[in-house]
Amino acid sequence: MNALELIKQQHEEVSKLFKKYEKLKDHDDEQRQELFEQIADRLGAHAKIEELYLYPAIKKDDTEDELREAVEEHLAVKRLIADLLDMEPSDEEFDAKMKVLQEQVEHHVEEEEKDLFKAARKILTKDQLDDLGIQLEEEYDVLMEGEPRNDVPEETEHAAPI
Repeated sequence: MNALELIKQQHEEVSKLFKKYEKLKDHDDEQRQELFEQIADRLGAHAKIEELYLYPAIKKDDTEDELREAVEEHLAVKRLIADLLDMEPSDEEFDAKMKVLQEQVEHHVEEEEKDLFKAARKILTKDQLDDLGIQLEEEYDVLMEGEPRNDVPEETEHAAPI
């Protein structure tokens, strides 16, 4: 699968999980915790593969500012996830933090799919995007075998280097 198609698919998967979370009316703490963990795992693994493979592959003079912004957005998301990992779904602030997390992810996805995808298509050939997609998918799958959310708190001090 092409790297950009894979990234977009992962974005859509997280978006669906956020929508499921929004629909939980009964304040079922167990379900809310489970959905949060699914979202946090996917976001943790997703950010890691982008930072390790996609962003370096498209780093050029004219993309550097956009990439810096992207890793800063990742950092903000990671900090929210780290906060949520220290909370219970019954905490008063939990739902509010989940909403902010959703809004930040939606903003990041919109910019990434509009600007960085366009840059990636100019910089990388179709074959390079396909090869990168294989690498991203393999690494993501390996990360998802564990609980990538648990690595996030260690990644909240500084934005990832680009």
